[in-house]
Amino acid sequence: MAGLLIIGFFIAVALAVFYAAMRGESGSASRAGRRPSKASRRFVTLAALAAFLVFGVVLPGLVLIYNAGDQAEAGAGGTRLTAGERDGRDLFVTNCATCHSLDDSGSVGKVGPDLDALRPARGLTIDAIKNGRARGQGQMPAELLEGGDAEDVAAYLVRVAGR
Repeated sequence: MAGLLIIGFFIAVALAVFYAAMRGESGSASRAGRRPSKASRRFVTLAALAAFLVFGVVLPGLVLIYNAGDQAEAGAGGTRLTAGERDGRDLFVTNCATCHSLDDSGSVGKVGPDLDALRPARGLTIDAIKNGRARGQGQMPAELLEGGDAEDVAAYLVRVAGR
């Protein structure tokens, strides 16, 4: 969308320049040795100002307003997250990012596996959160999260891992 706005802006500028060139150089006033009329100069100035305001201020502002919530709702790859997945992202950052790597959360932990490479299924994630690894006696303790929190983290990982 933003690309189309930029292209539209340059097309409008090109048309305004073309119009000004055609009116100013080849019009009957130029052939007669007169300058273009004050009204035509005013029109070109107002048209250029209007194009600048519309394509340079108003439309970019609307795009920013329209896309304001996208970063909070989307993962790093632009994947839209549900409310539960956003909660899962927050829980992951708080409880898991120290040990695990995951591009979407910006985590670079080296103790646990890289979850982008592993791309764990929902069931595997829930099991790891509930039981830990190495029977809970290893590096990942059991019961880091419970119930809905574990489900949210699992849903988040299924949505973003490896994307």
